[in-house]
Parts: sequence; structure tokens; C-alpha cells
Amino acid sequence: MGLFDKLAGWLGLKKKEVNVLCLGLDNSGKTTIINQLKPSNAQTQDIVPTIGFSIEKFKTSSLSFTVFDMSGQGRYRNLWEHYYKEGQAIIFVVDSGDKLRMVVALKRNWTHS
Repeated sequence: MGLFDKLAGWLGLKKKEVNVLCLGLDNSGKTTIINQLKPSNAQTQDIVPTIGFSIEKFKTSSLSFTVFDMSGQGRYRNLWEHYYKEGQAIIFVVDSGDKLRMVVALKRNWTHS
């Protein structure tokens, strides 16, 4: 039983569909994290930078995931807010080794009207 299946059991979720937004600055590792969350038979070896956004769909035994891998490039960040309403979870990825970009992630205006 995988991590997501255990979590779903604890939360009382059975055969549930989940929409997840994966956000963060460009080159922070969003696509890599999504790849690691997938079942091992669905993981890819080659990871390329996301332009705009991509949609990943995968299943565990108890959950069906649709993950929106949102590009972190500056010109695409304003699109993030359009996907919040449909999401049940947000994964915000930060590259803790990149101190300069950490400041950029912290200064992002997260309030929306």
C-alpha cells in the first residue's frame, strides 16, 4: 500500500478523484516531484522543463489524480489563480538550495481579490 493509499484511508476517502496544483518558481523541481508521486510503472526517465502547464493523470488503488503542473516562469504565474477553485490540494515547491530565488518565492504576492 502506497503513501497516497494510506493517506486516503486515514482521511476516509474511497475511490475519490483529486485535482492537485503543483506550483513553484521555474526550475524548482515541480515536474520531478510529480514524477516521484506517480506509481513506479508510470514514472518517466526524462524530465523536461514545463512550458505553460501540463496535466498528469495517474491512479493509486483508491485515488485518481489529475495534477496540473504549472510553469513557474514569470509570464505564466498569473495563470495559477485560475486553477485554485478546481483544486483539492496545492503542492508548492521551493528549491531550498537556491537562496536568491528563495527571496523571489517569498515575495510573491499570494493575495487575490
